[in-house]
Amino acid sequence: MSDAPGPEDSSPRRSYAKGIARRRQIIESAIASFADHGVDGTSLRTLGEEIGVSHATLRHYFASRDELLVEVYRAHEESSVGDALGAGAGAPKGVGPVEVMAASADRNRSIPGLVRLYATLSTDALQQGHPTSEAFIRERFAGLRDALAELIREGQASGRIAADIDATDAAALVIAASDGLQVQWLLDPDAVDVGRSLKLLARILPGSGASTTEA
Repeated sequence: MSDAPGPEDSSPRRSYAKGIARRRQIIESAIASFADHGVDGTSLRTLGEEIGVSHATLRHYFASRDELLVEVYRAHEESSVGDALGAGAGAPKGVGPVEVMAASADRNRSIPGLVRLYATLSTDALQQGHPTSEAFIRERFAGLRDALAELIREGQASGRIAADIDATDAAALVIAASDGLQVQWLLDPDAVDVGRSLKLLARILPGSGASTTEA
């Protein structure tokens, strides 16, 4: 009996669906693999060996190492409940920008490898020859600034945040503080408490009040 696929199995629609599923499977395998230890400057071939996928298969779905890393991090963010970008865009009234980033940083404590992956993407974005990483990081910063600035403007409208603070500048400051603190935490986790340090910012950019109280 032949194992060849029938007409329905070989249809473009079924092949496309299988390709989407396979791509998603590769991304999920990479998330699981990178969650503990992140990824360094290794090649696409080495990454394939690490997650148990052939180099040829990876090249079929991802044009470059950077594309794979970006898609892995993007999928991680999309699947993370209350991700900072999404939470900032649709956060409940009264939630402040520092609370959003502190919650994101708190979730990241359990997945240091993906924090390292983000640091890798950020570093690559500053180097020549990494247009995919550069575009992703630039767009992510822009989206976060817009989302957090909206929360700040809501706080200003309600009187919780001083009206003379530029919302976009303040949003950029919160992002810089969160990202920088998480890098320090990766290097010396016993010496740096990201959430506690971010609470200092909540004194000038308060939300509902949860961020200003020590846990």
